[in-house]
Amino acid sequence: MKRTRRRFTPEFKEEALRLLEASGGRTVDVSKQLGIHPVLLNKWRQIRENPDPVRAPKAQAQGLQSPADKDAELAQLRRENARLKMEHEILKKTLGILSEIQK
Repeated sequence: MKRTRRRFTPEFKEEALRLLEASGGRTVDVSKQLGIHPVLLNKWRQIRENPDPVRAPKAQAQGLQSPADKDAELAQLRRENARLKMEHEILKKTLGILSEIQK
């Protein structure tokens, strides 16, 4: 019988790593609780702590980012959001002016 490969969501991986950090216990104990192999849990931790430059985009796509990376991304997204709101307001005002001119 062919064995299918299990896929884990980035949220599951992050939660598993948080559980490991919070418990302060051994990787083997936490992995038994979650029903995963301890090597897998160690691999996720290693990717998050020391991302390989070649695999870094893949690790980030999986949601395994350091807190500093998350803070930088959040700040960048907030700046972009503010800029887009400003552009939206400018376009609304421009549309209002143009509609008055055409009357």
